[in-house]
Amino acid sequence: MISGMLARKIGMSQVFQDNGTMVPVTVLQVGPMTVTQKKNKDRDGYDGVQLGFEEIAERKLNRPTKGHLKGQTPVRILREFRAEDHDAVTVGQKFDHSIFNEGELVSVVGTSKGRGFTGVMKRHGFGGQPASHGHRGKRLPGSIGQCAFPARVFKGRKMGGQFGNTQVTTQGLTIVKIIDNERLVLIKGAVPGPNGGLVTIRKS
Repeated sequence: MISGMLARKIGMSQVFQDNGTMVPVTVLQVGPMTVTQKKNKDRDGYDGVQLGFEEIAERKLNRPTKGHLKGQTPVRILREFRAEDHDAVTVGQKFDHSIFNEGELVSVVGTSKGRGFTGVMKRHGFGGQPASHGHRGKRLPGSIGQCAFPARVFKGRKMGGQFGNTQVTTQGLTIVKIIDNERLVLIKGAVPGPNGGLVTIRKS
């Protein structure tokens, strides 16, 4: 059994429980993934399993990937996971959403939406300066340091800059429902990334 799977984020929806409580959920389409390579301590220094996600036409592969996957199904994405029973996993074996169970806690890793260069109010939630008549500040950051001493800006100062497009891990999410025929896993709460984005689900 592997420790996680790749999935595509479909979007958000809601599920009603038996007592009528509405639960907001994120819909993820999970797997399937095929084992393409096994890593072991003697050769690689650690035990791991490399898996391929999303089958594609062989002509879309570059030469190094085509040689690496020789004799196997061509896939778009390769990722490594740890396996509980490393020796029991074989090359060519397939895994799908069935490794997860309803009610299980998982962590989801994704890339947050990139918002480009933003100011301090959007990036850090600053309150801004007075917006009354005649005030020139409005959305500017204001003072960022002292005077002649120490004559520099301290590292880590919250300022405008690139916002988003970073790896985000959300932990402790609960699997509310699993729809087997469509490989859908419904997770309570929000998951980082845009609709259609690639995410990694790991067992907590």
